[in-house]
Amino acid sequence: MSDTVFQSRADLPDPASHPELFAGVLGRRAMAYVIDLALMVAFMAMLFVVGLVFSVMTLGLGAVALPLIIPVVVAGYYALTLGSTMRATVGMWMFDLVLTPTRGRPLDGFKILIHPLVFWLTAWIAWPVSLAFALFTPRREMVQDLVTGTLMVRRSPMTRHWQRLRSA
Repeated sequence: MSDTVFQSRADLPDPASHPELFAGVLGRRAMAYVIDLALMVAFMAMLFVVGLVFSVMTLGLGAVALPLIIPVVVAGYYALTLGSTMRATVGMWMFDLVLTPTRGRPLDGFKILIHPLVFWLTAWIAWPVSLAFALFTPRREMVQDLVTGTLMVRRSPMTRHWQRLRSA
């Protein structure tokens, strides 16, 4: 494996010179998570009702699929939102956040699914550790950002940052 996999790109913004990119990111992430969780729970509830109706119609055979609703909805939600050109979930989009790759590689399906998986694991097992990472890293990166080589920043200032780099 090459060394470039583990190095951050030189054109990434520095919090000292571009504080607008990182202003309020942690609070915005928390609020985005609440919105995303509400959307996923609503979609799970709808699928659960459909699954129950299907189970009754198939005399209980459809109940076998009910435990799959939660992982399929969570993985599908992140794959469809983070994997899109927006690179943000609905909650992230509402709070002007975007997930940016830091190692010069595009966000592919594997990273898109690993990012939320690491988030959910750290949130369930050791949320203070995950929060501590965000509080003590200069770019407010959480564990899942460091593992997948991503950076969560404000979308509108980041768009201006990339435009300045292209025009220079």
